[in-house]
Amino acid sequence: MEKKVRFGELLRDSKKAAATEKRVDGLLNFKYVASYKTEPLFQLDKGINTPRTVKCHDGSNRRPAIIVTSSPHKKGSVETPWQDYFDLDNGHIRYFGDNKDPGKDPAKAPGNKALLEAFSLAHSHDPDIRARTPPIIFFQRKTHQGKQKGFPQFSGVGVIRSVDLVTQWDNRLERSFTNYAFDFVVLKLDREHEIFDWTWIDNRRNTELSDKETLACSPESWRSWIKGGVNSLDKLRRRVSRLNIESTNNQRTVIGTESHAVLERVYRYYSDKKHRFEGLAEVIAERVIDSNRGIYRRGWITSATGDGGTDFVGALTLGSQFSKAELVVLGQAKCESPDIATGGNHIARLVARLRRGWLGVYVTTSYFSARVQQEVIEDEYPIVMIHGKRLSEELIKIIHEKEVFESVEDYLDHLSSVYDDRVRQRKPEEVLRL
Repeated sequence: MEKKVRFGELLRDSKKAAATEKRVDGLLNFKYVASYKTEPLFQLDKGINTPRTVKCHDGSNRRPAIIVTSSPHKKGSVETPWQDYFDLDNGHIRYFGDNKDPGKDPAKAPGNKALLEAFSLAHSHDPDIRARTPPIIFFQRKTHQGKQKGFPQFSGVGVIRSVDLVTQWDNRLERSFTNYAFDFVVLKLDREHEIFDWTWIDNRRNTELSDKETLACSPESWRSWIKGGVNSLDKLRRRVSRLNIESTNNQRTVIGTESHAVLERVYRYYSDKKHRFEGLAEVIAERVIDSNRGIYRRGWITSATGDGGTDFVGALTLGSQFSKAELVVLGQAKCESPDIATGGNHIARLVARLRRGWLGVYVTTSYFSARVQQEVIEDEYPIVMIHGKRLSEELIKIIHEKEVFESVEDYLDHLSSVYDDRVRQRKPEEVLRL
């Protein structure tokens, strides 16, 4: 029977549904897709779901797949204090593992253990060993018609690119614990016209088929990766070409969420000292740039008088040692109402200060209208735009990571205490000589 799932398709996962029903409540039935002969049904009840291995006729064991699910609506909650990062347009997912116990070896948590085993197979130099690697299948749980449970959205298939050991914070128990963060490459499905054929996973559950024989229904990008290994992943990564205009809703925090409360507290904190917002903006700019594999070095905060449209100065380093380039970064910080779009005139002032080869960063507690974004894109201004929602999300991470600050205000007080020492009156190009 045909089992094909469209990228981005919303499925129904209902306990009451039978595996023989192809559609339930008007949506493709996950049980129908994931069922196979006498093997147990795949489940989506955990963040990392690890179907049991099958013993093949040649004596080897093969895990058919690993299913990773994320619940964006739980981000910032007691249950899920950290945010998994899904950038499907650029084929990248960063996902936090399933250990939450202080003092426990995170490698022994069942989901982490399975992913670490998959990582080892995926990074083998032997194509025959790579062929044993279980594909990582991604779903995001979505709210549908007011219901939060039972609606997984298919978000692609991929490979583990890298693994980091990290320290996280448990909001409920108020304690830290060690865990793993996994970086996945989401593979392109362009040759399959964005359609994933689940028959491939069924083949991997078939004990009569060898690893190579199961590849018949796999995506072409997967077969190319088996041949080329980890060095081929970047060219096999899913990429979507679009005019990158972010909607207003995606830039603004939602009332009732932690990010909304944090942004409101930031805005109130700086309401009578908005110039000191530059200290926070400088930190946020550093985190955003560094998260995209740049190396940002803070310079200084400019003097309040005569800044000419620049609030802070830094440097961006690309490459290393002799083989590197350094760029001057000019930053502008605007602590303004989260409910009103930032003005294009402020961005124009920043653009006017940029020289050839320089980069601009605009940090605001507000958001950017479609018109302003389109102007920046069409005129090819080299500006990184950071809206209020991203600012609040990064600030939440800082508080969790530092572990020494009891509240947002405590951290902002710290930034204010060192603000005066950060102020300089220098030419921007001097930052490259620091």
